[in-house]
Amino acid sequence: MSQKITDGQVDVNGVKIHYLEAGAGEPVLLVHGWPTSSFLWRKVMRPMAERNRVIAIDLPGFGQSDKPLDASYSFRYYDRIFEGFVDALGIESIGLAVHDLGGPLGVYWACQHPERVQRLALLNTLIYPNPSWAVILFVLSTKLPLVRSVMASPWGLKGAMRLGVHDHRNVTDEVVRGVQAPFKDAASRKALLKAGHGLSPKGFKEIADKLPGLEIPVRVIYGARDRVLPDVAKTMRRVKRDLPQTEVTALDDCGHFLQEERPDDIGELLAEFFGVGASAD
Repeated sequence: MSQKITDGQVDVNGVKIHYLEAGAGEPVLLVHGWPTSSFLWRKVMRPMAERNRVIAIDLPGFGQSDKPLDASYSFRYYDRIFEGFVDALGIESIGLAVHDLGGPLGVYWACQHPERVQRLALLNTLIYPNPSWAVILFVLSTKLPLVRSVMASPWGLKGAMRLGVHDHRNVTDEVVRGVQAPFKDAASRKALLKAGHGLSPKGFKEIADKLPGLEIPVRVIYGARDRVLPDVAKTMRRVKRDLPQTEVTALDDCGHFLQEERPDDIGELLAEFFGVGASAD
């Protein structure tokens, strides 16, 4: 039976946080990246919700959550958001799946509060210092006046999604509308750009230092044809070295936004990982 997805909202430190939720059982938090939202996980959630309580957050600056222009959008800022969000939902510990910008944010939180994260899944993301040329170019582009206005425009957001898939047919009109909808005015687009360059090198170094100490099950699933993060395979090999317990799956026919290209398969793989010991009733 298909699981119903519902909308929720909580207040965290005066910031309205929107999320999607489905299923019951052990909770799993899904974290998106730039420029997406919980919308990216909509199809992945259903198979996962057969075994778990699945929660897809809209990070501040994205989706239907608040987009404060005075926020730092730093590692510590999002760390406080995650803590407050999980507390607001009455959850002590949770499974965590992260993608894109949500990767360093979620992994930083997990490294700061390892007692709160039971299992960790990494999709196409970056988490280490010394970023690739593609990441450096992206961060610079969010700061350059003319370029940044194009990046956050409806045209730029559509282009970002097309760049992020292996098969452009997966970027349907529905997908384009879903990604563009939260950024209809200048203020929301400004917040989106600010969120794209708020993370400090120091935070990435903290992740690199603390990640090998995580003793939880780890699952890596990534699209190998990633033009947004072209060094993703290198990143995941390092994860495997740091965390030998990691199980890795590379999908050769997917790009960066694998949730749009293989949502059923991604959902089943994550359901298997997070649903260990859970009832399928």
